[in-house]
Amino acid sequence: MPSQVDAQLDALCIGNAIVDVIAQTEDSFLKDENLIKGSMRLIDETEAVRLYSAMGTTVEISGGCAGNTATGIASLGAKSGFVGKVAADSLGAAFRHDITAAGVDFKTNELKGGPATARSMILVTPDGERTMNTFLGACQELTPDDIVEQTVSQASTIYLEGYLWDPPKAKDAFRKAATLAHDAGRDVALTLSDSFCVDRFRDEFLELIRANTIDLLFANEAEIKTLYQTSDFDAAIAGIRTDCKLSAITMGAQGSLTVTKSEIYSLPPPQVDNVVDLTGAGDLYASGFLTGIARGLPLIECARLGGICAAEIISHIGARPQSRLADHAAQGGFDF
Repeated sequence: MPSQVDAQLDALCIGNAIVDVIAQTEDSFLKDENLIKGSMRLIDETEAVRLYSAMGTTVEISGGCAGNTATGIASLGAKSGFVGKVAADSLGAAFRHDITAAGVDFKTNELKGGPATARSMILVTPDGERTMNTFLGACQELTPDDIVEQTVSQASTIYLEGYLWDPPKAKDAFRKAATLAHDAGRDVALTLSDSFCVDRFRDEFLELIRANTIDLLFANEAEIKTLYQTSDFDAAIAGIRTDCKLSAITMGAQGSLTVTKSEIYSLPPPQVDNVVDLTGAGDLYASGFLTGIARGLPLIECARLGGICAAEIISHIGARPQSRLADHAAQGGFDF
């Protein structure tokens, strides 16, 4: 994947515009609520209100996979855009303020007269694992009309989140963005988002990958094994190596793999003294990797930059950087 120096955006990230409502909790709470630790489930607004009342003290932070990635790219000093749907309500205004204040280009029109802005009730256990309960709300109203050809054609890479495959209209927007990107000679990246999401749409995701709709796949170890319905990680890697030209696979404390048709690069993670919250680790890894791609860095350096970004995000609550990722990158020897 060569650097596309004529691009006005290093990446255009398309996904669900969500405000994260985060609470630290004990494993016993998950058991009492019959929640599967580490999972993401879709809930309606009534359940969102009920769960919120049962949670402890919360922190509200703008989130969403693609929004987190776009914010991370901007924090690295690169240029990113975001496409996602918020409602004309207080949470929607907060989301728009947060992402634009971070330096991300976000011009998607707000939804008026429909469901409320999406929120994800995130329960973080003492080991840093997060269990997400997501009310999609206005996210589901993203349509092909929100995908602007000129914006897509001017982005080096279009980055799509797997969660977009849930709402039918957003799925159509996903396909339109991928088609426009390839027509303009741009690359299309997909993050699988969640192993439960992969379970729902395995055949469709594999079809997208094998049809070369996807140029770069992001996944973690659980997601890639779920995609190939195997408990054997090596077998899953062999599958994606055959099916996709480039994949970036994160493995938590074991680091990451960068997989091409001809090579597999293994990289250990940076040291993190205190893991607080794993929310957004994969999103921010993608921030670094995509920025490296846009800058024409060797793949192993793209992965190293991704690891630096992920290390910052897991050291605190929330999936948006609390310090400039450009500074962390500079400490790691990167000079943009």
